[in-house]
Formats: sequence, C-alpha cells, structure tokens
Amino acid sequence: MAEKLRVGVLGATGMVGQKLLELLENHPYFKVTLVAASSKNCGKKLREAIQFPFFQDDEEENQEVFNMTLYDVNDVDTISSKVDVVFCALNMKKDLLVELEENYAKHEIPVISNNSANRWTEDVPMIIPEINTSHLELIEKQKKRLNTKRGFIVAKPNCSIQSYLPALYAWKEFMPYEVLVTTFQAISGAGKTFIQWPEMISNVIPYIEGEEEKSEREPLRILGNIEDEKVHLKEDLKISAQCIRASVKIGHTASCAVRFRKKVTLDELIYALENVKTDIDKYDLPSKPKTFIQYLKEDNRPEVQKDVLFENGMGISIGRLREDNLFDYKFVGLSNNVTRGAAGGALLLAELLYKEGYLN
Repeated sequence: MAEKLRVGVLGATGMVGQKLLELLENHPYFKVTLVAASSKNCGKKLREAIQFPFFQDDEEENQEVFNMTLYDVNDVDTISSKVDVVFCALNMKKDLLVELEENYAKHEIPVISNNSANRWTEDVPMIIPEINTSHLELIEKQKKRLNTKRGFIVAKPNCSIQSYLPALYAWKEFMPYEVLVTTFQAISGAGKTFIQWPEMISNVIPYIEGEEEKSEREPLRILGNIEDEKVHLKEDLKISAQCIRASVKIGHTASCAVRFRKKVTLDELIYALENVKTDIDKYDLPSKPKTFIQYLKEDNRPEVQKDVLFENGMGISIGRLREDNLFDYKFVGLSNNVTRGAAGGALLLAELLYKEGYLN
C-alpha cells in the first residue's frame, strides 16, 4: 500500500477541526502529522488548547494527536515543510484567509478549505463531490495564476445548502426553476455548543448573518457549467431563502417548495431521489455514503434525532414530498451540518482529489 500523505489541520481547536481529527483517525490515505491554530495557542498541547471539546468524551483513542504541539497557522514556511496537504478550518477575517490559503498553495501545498473565503474566487472550485466533480478542471487554471506545480485551493460549500441541493440535483431532468426554502439550522453551524450559547436553549432566532445570500447563490455555482475556463452560474434557477437558527445541536433541516418546467409526478420524483447517479459512483472512497439520498415515507420524517446520523452523517434525508397549492411540490430535507456539511464533506473532497491524482 502507498505511503499515507502527511496532513496538517489548520484550526484544530475548533469544532470542525476536532471533527476532522476524529474522521482522519486510521484513514487509509491520510495521516495527521501536524495541528495548528492561532498564535495565542502556539506551543500548547492540543488537548490543553481545546476550550470546548465537541465530540470526544474520552480522548484516549486519539492520544497521539491530542498530545501534539500546536503550530502557528501563520508559520507557513515551517508547516509546509512538514505536510503534503492541509485542511483549513479556521475562523478568520475573509481577506486574511484568502491571503493565508493562497500562501500555502504557493508553497506547493494543496488546501481543502472549509470556510467561505475563496468560494467565489473565479478559479477556485467549490465542490460537492457527488454533484460537480467536473469543476475540478479549474485547478489547472488556478495553478497558472499562482505559478505552482502542485499547490492549489479547493473549497466546500456552505453547510445548510446540502439539506436541499442534492434533491434539486436529483431532479435536474425535470428542470426546477423556482425554489422557496427556509432552513432551520443547528447551533453547531455557528461553531458553538449550548454551554457557549445558553440563550439558544429553547429558542429560535430568525436571522443568521450572511446565510441567506450563501443559500441563494452557492447552489447556482455548484450547478453551473464550465465554459472558457470559468463557471457560468445556473441563472435559470431562482432561490429565495430564509435562514433560522434553531435550538438543535447538530442537523440542518430545510423546508422547500419547488416549481418545475417539466410536468412530473410524485412517483417520478421519488424514483429520481432513490436512484440518483453521482459523479463519484465509480470510486470506492472511504467517506462516501453507500446511499447518497434516502427518501422517507413516514409523515414525521426526516427527524433530527432519528436521521441526522444516516450513513454516518454523510447521507441526505428527504421526506414529506407532496403537491403544493402554490408551487408544484414541497418537501423537507435534512443534512448533518458537522459531518456532511463540514468536516466529512471536506474529507470526501480530499479523497476524491487523491483518487483523481491531484495530491500526487
């Protein structure tokens, strides 16, 4: 078996960073050899710097990683000499993140980014592996701009859109053209627990800064086509989004209504969900769910407590599909924002890059 690639996790003390470390344990392609965080934590052991453990009640199984000493994420020269690829799970100002991620790429280190900083950089592909693998061809254009041989940036999209966009993708032959969506998003989407955010207990806040713009625009880029080395947005699809923070730990739920240009039956929509073909069907990737989308026929599903861990958190759950008296059909979707929407989605993207040869 080939030697595992050395991985660095930037932002290892945060929620997504911690989940990445959990998912990377004993991975067949990658081995965590370095953890990094802000300068204030530089030199500390990772376990000492984690103020709010999100997932590990017992850290013994990750003893080697949790005993690693944190590097300063800004020490790009040193970190680049010790890793082959980095996952970026940092929470920083956008302009600083754009500069930092490009700096790593220019040091010939591929960057799998979990933040929004570079999602709209013209030559940075924003990828859901099952849906738009073809956008990886932008990497060669990006390398020319950065003057690199191996270094580049790829981004994963916003976590909330993954509760409804896979359904729209499955129904593409029926040409959805208008979508009204309301998302009910878990507090972990803000990187917080109820201990950090007690005012969210038994509460709903009808505003998440910047989220509605992302929910309306990012799907258009993901579903867009590449022409002349750039992504042309799917402008014939209009999405109106309202994003609400709900008193849930993990799991983003979406209530959607859709209009289609082609006449379609309920049975045809369900069949399309259950038989969707994806861009990564040809690969046996370690993090790939066996079933990308499950359709649930019960009236009270999908439900966070029952369905958020479907396919180890990497699968999408759709239910309550029915005719609507204003739109054509409406449905409810659910995705795991921490796994599929963040760390697991980033890892699946890295596995795809590995198989496609971009990490050689």
